[in-house]
Amino acid sequence: MAAAETVRVASKGRGTHRTIAAAVAAAPTGAEIAVAPGEYAENLRLTRRVLLRPDEGAGSVVVRAPSGVTLTVAAPDCVIRDLVLRGAEPGEPVVCVEDAAGLTVDTCTVEHGRIDVLGSGAGSGRARNAALTADADLAADLADPTCGGVLVVRGSRLRGARHAALVLHGDARARVEETSVDRVDGIGAVLSGHSVLLAVHVRVRDASGSGLRVRGDARLLARDTVLALVGRNGVLAEDRAEVHLEDCRVLAPGRSGVQAEHEARVHLLDCRVADARGSALAAEGSAQLTAHGCRVVAPGGNGVMAVGDARLALIASTVARSGYTAVHLGGRAEAEIGGCRVDGSDEHAVAVVGRARAVITETTLADARMCGIHVADDAAVSVLAGRVQGGGTGVRLRSTAESELRECVVTGQQKAGIEIGGPGLVTLHGTRVAETGTAGIVVDNGARMQMDGGGVFTVSGSGLVVGQNAEPVVRGIRVDGVAKNGILLGPGAKGVFEHVDIASCAYPAVHVGRDAAPRFHGCRVFDCAQDVGLAEGAHAVFEECVSVRVVAAALPSVTDRMPPSPRQPAEPAKPGAGPRGAAPVPNGAEPGRPAPALVDLSDLGEPPPQPETLEDLLAELDELVGLDGVKRDVGGMVKLMQTVRRRQEAGLPAPPLSRHLVFAGNPGTGKTTVARLYGRLLKALGLLERGHLVEVDRSSLVGEYVGHTGPKTMESFNRARGGVLFIDEAYALVPAGVANDFGGEAIATLVKLMEDHRDEVVVIAAGYPGDMERFITSNPGLSSRFTRTLLFEDYAVDDLVRIVEHHASRHRYDLSGPARKVLGELFAAMPRTAQFGNGRTARQVFQQMTERQALRMAEIDAPDEQQLVVLDEQDIPRLVGAD
Repeated sequence: MAAAETVRVASKGRGTHRTIAAAVAAAPTGAEIAVAPGEYAENLRLTRRVLLRPDEGAGSVVVRAPSGVTLTVAAPDCVIRDLVLRGAEPGEPVVCVEDAAGLTVDTCTVEHGRIDVLGSGAGSGRARNAALTADADLAADLADPTCGGVLVVRGSRLRGARHAALVLHGDARARVEETSVDRVDGIGAVLSGHSVLLAVHVRVRDASGSGLRVRGDARLLARDTVLALVGRNGVLAEDRAEVHLEDCRVLAPGRSGVQAEHEARVHLLDCRVADARGSALAAEGSAQLTAHGCRVVAPGGNGVMAVGDARLALIASTVARSGYTAVHLGGRAEAEIGGCRVDGSDEHAVAVVGRARAVITETTLADARMCGIHVADDAAVSVLAGRVQGGGTGVRLRSTAESELRECVVTGQQKAGIEIGGPGLVTLHGTRVAETGTAGIVVDNGARMQMDGGGVFTVSGSGLVVGQNAEPVVRGIRVDGVAKNGILLGPGAKGVFEHVDIASCAYPAVHVGRDAAPRFHGCRVFDCAQDVGLAEGAHAVFEECVSVRVVAAALPSVTDRMPPSPRQPAEPAKPGAGPRGAAPVPNGAEPGRPAPALVDLSDLGEPPPQPETLEDLLAELDELVGLDGVKRDVGGMVKLMQTVRRRQEAGLPAPPLSRHLVFAGNPGTGKTTVARLYGRLLKALGLLERGHLVEVDRSSLVGEYVGHTGPKTMESFNRARGGVLFIDEAYALVPAGVANDFGGEAIATLVKLMEDHRDEVVVIAAGYPGDMERFITSNPGLSSRFTRTLLFEDYAVDDLVRIVEHHASRHRYDLSGPARKVLGELFAAMPRTAQFGNGRTARQVFQQMTERQALRMAEIDAPDEQQLVVLDEQDIPRLVGAD
């Protein structure tokens, strides 16, 4: 290829032009124009493909417009390099790229004005019908001859503009890399029409308006971009705009970090928003906002807000130190919150009001000054496996709509654990409340509640308080170690209580107020000074209820066939805690009459579920992806335990056998899944009563002050009785290089409890392979009890693909053949660093695939069922950092 002709500009010299404009007019297509150092007061217009550059060093040439636009580009594929372009007025363009023209700005400074990129109003076919998901999309757009002006900016600086530093119109396209935008009296960049911007390693700083504003049908993809100290929003998406932010940071914006309005769609992946004066993330109107793996820190307003008809998905993210409620949902907003952590809100951790709806799964809400979860008006919430820690009140439900908590833990509040009010039915299933400053659960006047399983432990008030005309239905719970009554029914209260165990209460286990009419069936009271206190005019009914080791027993008392309470008997009843004189005889129980037989839970009117068989559970184990060594080990232990049981049934002594295990493996390798299945296997073998799994970590076992750790460890252990106590990251109890840590006390308490209740609880300690040896050797009692270690290997590439296929099948998706191939290549290319999550990474990839497929489908007018079901190779996310 022949070298490009060079045309020179200089103040003197033979064969040179005296002005840049003259050189541009004389230069042929493809020429290089080399400009001697100096400042040139000119207005330039490029009508042919040329390259402008200094004849000497970068920055040695300044082009300043006396008025109007400094540089107008009317031809494709033009380039300027190492120049300084200065505008006449900061509110006017310095550079204008016309429709169908193209310009590359390479290591230049553009100051005292903006860059305009023009385009037609209609937009290209790609702009109307496709979502911006990858660099390949933008590359196709840049090469599309039907699109508007095209701009590429690399390694440059845009500064000193008024109104905006970069504006894209119509169907313009731009790619900006390694570039800073600063000192803007307005907005960093504005996109409108069908324009598209890809920003990579861009820094927008000190703009008085928003950092990036996306309007109309425009689309923005930003990677590793920082928006700092902007006066308004970090990113503002309006109308039908689409925004993708990956690994971006929004720092100290004057209003919201990211604001989505109207019908905009905003997707954040691994982003951070810190120190926003307003809300960090906000969605209004019918906007959709998805944040995955993001971190919100110290917003002055809400951490995340969705109102109107907005849709919010907050996945695997954290929200910390919010000035207002951390996650606020209002209007008719709908939200999915999963795998998140919310810390330190000055108001509520999550508030759901108006007619909003929220589904919250596997999320921790900690230290909210007011409530962990607040639900009011006609709003509703469904919480699965949530954890509410510390703060004022744990959960406050005062709505006309139905809400539920399933397998949740509410602990450490200054006030009540759960408050229920309003006419909406609240369902608590397998939910536990512990260590609250006042009552465990309060059911206010007229409120409706159903509680099945779970319980209330070591609270400073009464365990369960029922107000006037409230009529809860409570089945199969335990109330243990409360400072006042186990169950306190106020005047006029009602309710049904079936198969409830109450133990170690300082006041009478059950207090029934005036005109209250509850019914108790098959309940038991352990280790209390008094079992029942009835106010004058109370109408309680007790059917087949008994007391065990109770000083003043009104219920039938038995001592020979009741399991002991894990706590010591309570002190005598406090003065005034119960009615004066002898304890009354409740209905259904007479002094001297033999204790009635205890009623099995199957008498509740519904047939009990069929017990799981050993064969079914082993088949479920075999269906797990990978884990061949673990499957062999667990199968061998099952056979060993079958033999132990047969010897016991034959009257032979059982051989010494420790059921406690160490699970050594990296995150996401299936340790929790196998632990849960192990408990169910032991139940099927008859070696555990319940076989349930209680998952804890250092924060669940170790206290913050002297004397706090032992009770915390005991409370967690007692919740696991009859099942499996799974200690995640167990090595954290023995921090490397730290002496006199409270973790040692937790381990000593745990060893004693394992000895005292050796047949009631199986303990599984899990963590990184390299760290678990430190945990086991920290206490001689551990090394003698944990004699078997199961090694969980990282998943192979084929296993990770199968895990994605498993998730797809569960959610009724199909992977295409090309998708499986590209998915395998993606997993093979992923670095196996400490951040690699194995099965968790596979699940995250699947979630990203469904999001990308949803974006594709949204651009199709009427997708058929096959299109809605298939996940194709274009739905697979690109590996960050890959070429």
